[in-house]
Amino acid sequence: MSIKKELLDIMACPKCKGDIHLSEKEDGLICDACRLFYRIQDGIPVMLIDEATPLDK
Repeated sequence: MSIKKELLDIMACPKCKGDIHLSEKEDGLICDACRLFYRIQDGIPVMLIDEATPLDK
């Protein structure tokens, strides 16, 4: 299940308040500025900074 574009357009990274985008596999949201991956679980984005996964540089 993918996130609707309308919802994605208004969502922001909870850490830097910057733009986020859907990952290629559509299994999470990515903030390029913070280099964080927020997973999507059961169709719901888990937008908790403590549960985000750092991306490799």
